Amino acid sequence: MAAWKLGPALAAGCTVVLKPAEQTPLSALRLGELALEAGFPAGVLNVLSGDGATGAALVDHPGVDKIAFTGSTEVGREIGAKAGRGLKRVTLELGGKSPNVILADADIEAAVKGSFQAIYFNSGQACNAGSRLFVPAERFEEVVGALAERANATQLGPGLDADTQLGPLVSAEQHARVMSYIDSGRSEGAELLAGGEAALTDSGGWFVAPTLFSATSDELRITREEIFGPVLVASPYDSLEEVARRANDNEYGLAAGVWTRDVGSAHRLAAMLQAGSVYINAWGLADPSAPFGGFKASGIGREHGHEGLDALPGDKDSMDGVVSPATL
Repeated sequence: MAAWKLGPALAAGCTVVLKPAEQTPLSALRLGELALEAGFPAGVLNVLSGDGATGAALVDHPGVDKIAFTGSTEVGREIGAKAGRGLKRVTLELGGKSPNVILADADIEAAVKGSFQAIYFNSGQACNAGSRLFVPAERFEEVVGALAERANATQLGPGLDADTQLGPLVSAEQHARVMSYIDSGRSEGAELLAGGEAALTDSGGWFVAPTLFSATSDELRITREEIFGPVLVASPYDSLEEVARRANDNEYGLAAGVWTRDVGSAHRLAAMLQAGSVYINAWGLADPSAPFGGFKASGIGREHGHEGLDALPGDKDSMDGVVSPATL
């Protein structure tokens, strides 16, 4: 994520202040060290660790011309409001509750494998996680059964262990948040098919077993709100028009997926989905030349490609003009 921001900013001639999340500063600090080892002049790439107060100070600073933020919708709204008052350029890549749709003619084995990866990758801690799964009613039991079997067989453990398939959540706070959503799913009537409990509680890590719910209502908290953890909610549907309406009935619009053998159905459904990226028979693939970003509460602006460069201050045509500092 840091490289997504640094590449275009440096190409446009901007100096950069990179402020990582306070829970994950080490990789960003190492990136700064590597930049110096590679010959970056001092002051071109600056890595500044800290909490939300540090980020707020950067956003408010008059020397900052552009802000690019990846994080929660709540914080993104605050940054957007401040950027508006300061008349600063801003790109916001925020939360998601991305729908993943399996069509009746899909390769079910491939769809199950891809849908599993879509939500449980990085223990669900991804803004574009495929956290809502829609399955044709006639294939629903087959699909959720296969997913539950995979979830129950998943090996949890430390991220540096070669046998680990699913690592821990980033913090005790996030662990408590995810568990509260699981409790909410149970209390609101969703059917728990796999997981649903804290795991490896004596390990020192914040583990949650890969969790799968079945739900027919789209009004539950677990079907509407971003959980940012290994929790998938599967729901049956009957028609293409119905699933498009239900997929779009959410405040987010970052990503979506379609699994089908029919390219015509893929294009038809993709055109109906309100999502910045629509993956076909895959999930999470990114092309650095293709714009990435969301609609609605998933953010504003785009990263990658020409759109990513156009969002920056300075002379993008010549790349050698004198430009003002930018922050990301």
